[in-house]
Amino acid sequence: MDLCFMSIHPSIHFSSVLWLNFGAFAGEKHAGPANAAEHRKHSAQSSVGLEEIVIVIQSQRNSYHAHRSGQRKLEILQQAAQLGQGVPVVVLLHELSQYEGDWSILPALPRLFASYGHSASWLFFIEEETKVTLSALLKVLNRYSVQEEWFLGKRLHDNEASIIHHYAFSEDPGSFGYPETAAGWALSAPLHRRLTERIQYEKLKSDFTIDLKHEIALFIWEEGNGPKLTAVPEFCTELRDNCATTFTTYLPHCGDPVSKNDVFVAVKTCQKFHSDRVPVVKATWEKDAGLLEYYSDITDASIPTVSLGVPNTERGHCGKTFAILRRFLSKAVPKADWLLIVDDDTLISLPRLRQLLRCYDPKEAVSLGERYGYSLIQKGYSYTTGGGGMVLSRTAVSRLLSSSCGCYSDDAPDDMVLGRCFTSLGVPITHNPLFHQARPDDYSGTLISMQQAVSFHKHWNVDPVAVYRYWLKDTNLRDEL
Repeated sequence: MDLCFMSIHPSIHFSSVLWLNFGAFAGEKHAGPANAAEHRKHSAQSSVGLEEIVIVIQSQRNSYHAHRSGQRKLEILQQAAQLGQGVPVVVLLHELSQYEGDWSILPALPRLFASYGHSASWLFFIEEETKVTLSALLKVLNRYSVQEEWFLGKRLHDNEASIIHHYAFSEDPGSFGYPETAAGWALSAPLHRRLTERIQYEKLKSDFTIDLKHEIALFIWEEGNGPKLTAVPEFCTELRDNCATTFTTYLPHCGDPVSKNDVFVAVKTCQKFHSDRVPVVKATWEKDAGLLEYYSDITDASIPTVSLGVPNTERGHCGKTFAILRRFLSKAVPKADWLLIVDDDTLISLPRLRQLLRCYDPKEAVSLGERYGYSLIQKGYSYTTGGGGMVLSRTAVSRLLSSSCGCYSDDAPDDMVLGRCFTSLGVPITHNPLFHQARPDDYSGTLISMQQAVSFHKHWNVDPVAVYRYWLKDTNLRDEL
């Protein structure tokens, strides 16, 4: 949404949106074990059984994701029955409560503690495409004392200070580890108990949830008073010997990609960027679009652009975005199932997006992209961040425009207003981490290299054409990653 105005931090929005808040949490300081070398010293006196493990699948409310997570739950329970060593509790996160913000984990921890804290020795979180080998998971967890605070996972770290992590640990970015959630991560019962106490009383330092993995690790670390992440080699994203978990893909194959003409692409621009940003779009991904229009503050036949009659603003672009939504439903443009709204400095793989969209039902109200959250610990709302691309089904657009929800001003932050509106309408914000609000270098190299990304955002200090060709243009090399 940072379009045609002075550059700001892409992860932070304006203080003027604080009115959007819908609705804070300090426990005692207590240091946990510092590193993995201590785990043998603290080995448990007795073995933990599967019945003492709560497996939380980080599921989503959208029907495709609810179905996939339900399948994963069934596979785990069938495996447990065959193993004959007890049955774990398997929780679908989206079913834990009616609150959409449970995806950010911290609001869900007290609910999980209330339901399972009396009997669970471990909470183990996985994603819906994470496969678990229960026998190997038991071996891993039984290496660690259930009387101690443990935070276990596959360790990621920043290669350099990252804007999406607010330049945390800028002097030594590699010193702080955070979990690759696709490989699974675990909390011991004592740590779960103390985190629950903290959440009930402690005010979070930021109202925004930007990168869940990093922010959970920071909250647990508690400025050095809590445990750091202990790396577990058996928590895997690629199949190796002795893996307790493996991961498939964020880009599933649900059949042939949707047609180019099923996706209408709206590119937000302004006269200021006609000569530098628009040529990048034309040199990279525009050719993959079947239906595309550029929306600007002036009509420029050389591009061409469409002026929607909304003056350019210095901050957000809510007025322009809602005009795009109305145009999408009008007879002025060809009818399409899906609307993609992007900034003029968004780089995107439309073939990968069309493959992804085959998994979703356009007759369902779908809002898809990279999910952020605002004030989630206080009953806030989620939204699809604009720079990574906002994908809306025709049904979602129709529901939105037929409601009374809209912009409080033309310069309101469009992505956040859309998120607030969809939350009020009961439309879930569906997340896929292949959409990116920032540049490739702003993410963990380990994480980004295993993805087939759908989008990146920003031209700061990068060659955007080179970024597109390496990360987004489909070649045999990239397809293998």
